[in-house]
Amino acid sequence: MPGTEGYVRVRLPREGELLGIVIGNVGGGRLQVQCKDGKERLCRIPGKIRRNIWVRQGDIVLVEPWKIEGDTRGDVIWRYNHLQSDWLRNKGYIGR
Repeated sequence: MPGTEGYVRVRLPREGELLGIVIGNVGGGRLQVQCKDGKERLCRIPGKIRRNIWVRQGDIVLVEPWKIEGDTRGDVIWRYNHLQSDWLRNKGYIGR
């Protein structure tokens, strides 16, 4: 859009969602994610978004913990791009 230089639109975590950093790829659409609450979760990428996003080590993702085993497992529901990740770091949502 004209006149919106420097404008970044970022999806912020809603209730029940956490920010996290991918620390490893386990395989089979599963990732090891270090979440902002200090817990490490084994997260899966649901089928409806599996073909649309590529997640690598070091990416910032939005995680929705499961209702059962929520401290150890969850779903990746969003991956932030480079500009969005920088914005989150600058605003203090996630550590450097």
